[in-house]
Amino acid sequence: MKNIAVIGAGTMGNGIAHVFAQSGFSVKLIDVSEKALEKGINTIAANLDRMVAKGSITEEDKHKTIANIITYTDIEDGVVNTDLVVEAATENVDLKLKIFRELDKYCSADTILATNTSSISITQIAAVTAPARQDKVIGMHFMNPVPIMKLVEIIRGYNTSDAVTKTIMEMSEKLGKVPVEVNDYPGFVANRILMPMINEAIETLYNGVAGVYEIDTVMKLGMAHPMGPLQLADFIGLDVCLSILNVMYDGFKNPKYAPCPLLVNMVRAGKLGVKSGEGFYDYSESKKAEKVAYKK
Repeated sequence: MKNIAVIGAGTMGNGIAHVFAQSGFSVKLIDVSEKALEKGINTIAANLDRMVAKGSITEEDKHKTIANIITYTDIEDGVVNTDLVVEAATENVDLKLKIFRELDKYCSADTILATNTSSISITQIAAVTAPARQDKVIGMHFMNPVPIMKLVEIIRGYNTSDAVTKTIMEMSEKLGKVPVEVNDYPGFVANRILMPMINEAIETLYNGVAGVYEIDTVMKLGMAHPMGPLQLADFIGLDVCLSILNVMYDGFKNPKYAPCPLLVNMVRAGKLGVKSGEGFYDYSESKKAEKVAYKK
């Protein structure tokens, strides 16, 4: 496998394109927005510049990586002659199903279709493709930031074949990642454990047990977490956290996964975290979580 297409040039998409291109794969980065593609390429270049400055790659490595990426705004043109397509669009089930219907139509019969979804059922996504395609649909859940984080959750749908799973596991290792195979249940492993913790931290704040800084400090110093759960929620995006919790709540019908009303209201108010400039912390002057924004 040599030719890769990545759908979506946002944070996850450009990170996935980066790691494939840096590993020598030919990458087609696809997004309906020219502006998003330009921003994605600029982000990749900036990340590569940091790696050059640290001495982890050479200037030549940087240029080779950029040269391995071609951008497209048309999905049909972008997925021609690809061995693997990795979908990394917004965590919206209707959008993902629409994309996979198109991929099934435009891709060759042998192309493996992967999704970077963090919570949506692989089996549900595969079901909108032709019966003969469903064994070639799989989850590749990369962690953010993709160029740095080692883990990739490899999620098997109900019909995903052993051969396709083995291929994707081996390919992930070629990217310098550590693949972990998991089965297709809401939230998989990472978010099934992480999101209830984040939600409980928000509930703790909502109930007035402690403030933002205090909750995060307890988890950082007491549990050796690199960042507190409220800061992490801001980093992930509160809208993304809400979406994942809703998927899990709908999937399990268990009230322990019901999102905290405070989270719901913050998303409604547009307080989404780093991406909007404010969540539990104020990011108007710095991307670091130094100034608490939330006031009860």
